[in-house]
Amino acid sequence: MYGFTVITAVLVGLGHRGVGYATYADSHPDELQIVGIAEPDKVRRNRYAERFGVPAENCFENAEELAAVQQFADVAINGTMDEIHIETTLPLLEAGYDVLLEKPIAPDAEQLKLLEVAVERTERRVVICHVLRYAPFYAAIKERVANGEIGDIMHIHTTENVSYHHMAVAFIRGKWRQKETNPMLLAKCCHDLDLICWMKSGIKPKKVASFGGRHFFTSDNAPEGSALRCNDCSIERDCEYSAIRHHVDNEWWPFYALAGESDYEQGLDIDEVTMQSHVAASDYGRCVWHCDNDVVDRQSVIIEFRDGCVATHDMVTNSADGTRRIQLTGTKGGIYGDMMEGKFTISKPGAVAGSESIVEEIQVDMQGDLHGGGDVRLVADFLSLIRGEGGSLSTTSLSDSINSHLIAYAADTAMREERVVTIH
Repeated sequence: MYGFTVITAVLVGLGHRGVGYATYADSHPDELQIVGIAEPDKVRRNRYAERFGVPAENCFENAEELAAVQQFADVAINGTMDEIHIETTLPLLEAGYDVLLEKPIAPDAEQLKLLEVAVERTERRVVICHVLRYAPFYAAIKERVANGEIGDIMHIHTTENVSYHHMAVAFIRGKWRQKETNPMLLAKCCHDLDLICWMKSGIKPKKVASFGGRHFFTSDNAPEGSALRCNDCSIERDCEYSAIRHHVDNEWWPFYALAGESDYEQGLDIDEVTMQSHVAASDYGRCVWHCDNDVVDRQSVIIEFRDGCVATHDMVTNSADGTRRIQLTGTKGGIYGDMMEGKFTISKPGAVAGSESIVEEIQVDMQGDLHGGGDVRLVADFLSLIRGEGGSLSTTSLSDSINSHLIAYAADTAMREERVVTIH
């Protein structure tokens, strides 16, 4: 009646990202319906079963249990933690589900290969949640590239400046603080490496070099008078990294810092005393210089593609503002843009027209959800693909996403072993 075929989905993993994608069903019930859940936490499982109207017989503790019963939905949305993406996706593919899989795909190349082989054997589709592809800013740039406006791409440069408070909550105090989960470049910059490979879609990377390390967030740099925890610290009120400042006073990053706090999980207001108590007792109240993090706080990568194009990416933390920038140089012109500003320029040689260059400025409407409006558009595009409508320019085969991960693995090796790594 709405002109769409309603796609039914099972939701595997009830974290912030997976639930976020699933909420597309709230505003688009004519396109998506959540009919199953797999989640080991019973409280969360029951809460979201009620939230999405999922019957008890369609609720399971894990992906394996769900996949063991006869397929009862069209697709699976896999929002589990990074380290179990592959082990939870494989049984879903074998059971017949197409999968929308949260990034990063896998922590190493061996697991990545397992997925690639399974996709080929089962002939199922796996779309990776590289949401920045779907953000209007990057989609508009890709459209200009695909139309040949700047010719063949000769060089790409991207930068990501990670804000000091994002670094503190996610990669020093939080879940992604150690390389065993995922290298920092993969955990934080898989978006940027994916954008590079997407702009070079169909061309494989050849060689990678990288430099970086953990130089700032170490105990040697701890200010005089600092304590192991912010609530015990004599200099806390003057510290830019105070967890109390970040999470209690400013209420930044609640979906990280208050994860597991029942009132917050249920969408209830949390008073300041409860917030302070939770932060004081959790990992999110620790001093950034006295944590057990081992991921890099800066890293640069150089990539050579098989057609001779060179790409570079710089990841720098401890920035006052979180930013992403991209610069493409082609045989007919160039593109430079800043995602946070939502603006990019196209510059072309203008000698024939009597000027040094011809410049066009494009302002992109950045209104929308997180990631520059990409989250909702990602889900919509995935459903379009499943309905047989083909999806948009943002959705490609699994290979481009795999290439970005191979670059991340190679960069980690290149940095650690101080050598250039060849990708075969």
